Amino acid sequence: MSDLYSGADLFGEFARLQRQMDTLFGGFPSSLRSSRVGAFPQINIGTTDDSMEIVAFVPGLTTSELDVSIEKGLLTISGERKRIAPQGSGDIRTYAQERFSGSFRRAIELPQHADPDKVQARYANGCLTISVGKRESSKPKAITVQ
Repeated sequence: MSDLYSGADLFGEFARLQRQMDTLFGGFPSSLRSSRVGAFPQINIGTTDDSMEIVAFVPGLTTSELDVSIEKGLLTISGERKRIAPQGSGDIRTYAQERFSGSFRRAIELPQHADPDKVQARYANGCLTISVGKRESSKPKAITVQ
């Protein structure tokens, strides 16, 4: 048996090393498309031929508690998620809380082909769907060969 492998679970060691690296770098994203751990709201971003589609998961909020804006190529989703107090006695002491509450702000850099004049936002079932149209000049065009 090799001196390099001590019989410990190799994949477990890699996981431990990854956790140490995450701690060392303070949870910075591993790529430009990654988000920091615990970012709120969580988002999905996709594209079609005509638009960029962004879905932000904001359960428990109403449309009046959400602000969406575009400025200088940044789409910003912000608002405040209120703390939900448990029903019953006022003597409840919280010992674990996983649900985020408080103000939030999430900024998404839009690509150059995004048209800030073609934006629609819809909210249903805890999902904020934002559609940002693409500029006509950036859409694919078929060229006829003569």
